[in-house]
Amino acid sequence: MQKRRLGQTDLSIAPLVLGGNVFGWTADEKTSFDLLDRFVGAGLNAIDTADSYSRWAPGNKGGESETIIGKWMKSRGNRDEVVVITKVGSDMGQGRKDLSAAYIEKAIDASLRRLQTDVVDLYLSHWPDPTTPYEETLGAYQTLLAKGKIRHVGASNLDAGQLRAALDVASLRGLPRYAVLQPEYNLYDRASFDGPLRDLCMAEDIGVITYFSLAKGFLSGKYRSDADLGKSARGDDAKDYLNARGMRILAALDAVSARHSAKQAEVALAWVIARPGVTAPIASATTLDQVDSLVRAASLKLSADDIAELDSASA
Repeated sequence: MQKRRLGQTDLSIAPLVLGGNVFGWTADEKTSFDLLDRFVGAGLNAIDTADSYSRWAPGNKGGESETIIGKWMKSRGNRDEVVVITKVGSDMGQGRKDLSAAYIEKAIDASLRRLQTDVVDLYLSHWPDPTTPYEETLGAYQTLLAKGKIRHVGASNLDAGQLRAALDVASLRGLPRYAVLQPEYNLYDRASFDGPLRDLCMAEDIGVITYFSLAKGFLSGKYRSDADLGKSARGDDAKDYLNARGMRILAALDAVSARHSAKQAEVALAWVIARPGVTAPIASATTLDQVDSLVRAASLKLSADDIAELDSASA
């Protein structure tokens, strides 16, 4: 599998990242192990998770995904073959989004214990924390880098102004800069990344790994009416896409996927992979067939006509 360098870091990843949000939620430990085995067995190497996954599930408290990934790496002895991405800052019971130095110091140690590793390859600020200055957060990361607990830092859910401000603080204060951004981005949800944010990432050589790359499952093509929403635990999340624009996008996906004998989800992910400024999309799976589909997406090459048709439908 051809790897891509992640911004200015020394990390090289396959052009598709496996989302760990389902581990400990819609995929139990055994299923998660099978999914991870199939993914890395196909030559892909990056896994995305967060300390808060999957706190939203009944009976969970957060950390379930990291715990499963840690057990899997320990049992397989393959830590050095995997790029581990996790996040900090979500509400884990403290009642707010928190990127304070004191909280980050505690959170990284908890993540490392769950992941059963000494270092996280990429540590992301999960959400903006308006109560904590960038200087404090980046200073905390500088300490973790010096201690060898993390290798690189990035951020999720920043807009262009916030990212610019964080980069300026890093430059002014001699602090580590955000080397990677994780924005929401897909064929339907394009507005927040296309434009100033993408331009900034490209100008600053910031790696970009996108989340909700299949628009909460909508771009798989399995949700085409209200009656389809009950097909999975996440079906209700796709309801907002059931409109005229969503149907145009699905029609274009149908046409392009037919030409390539591919699934709609594979085409949707291949479109993200081909976008300027994007290193790799994140996508999750709950079955081995879905993992195999992700692997095919990572190798699918769309033509200029394919991309133009998809762009037109999503305009």
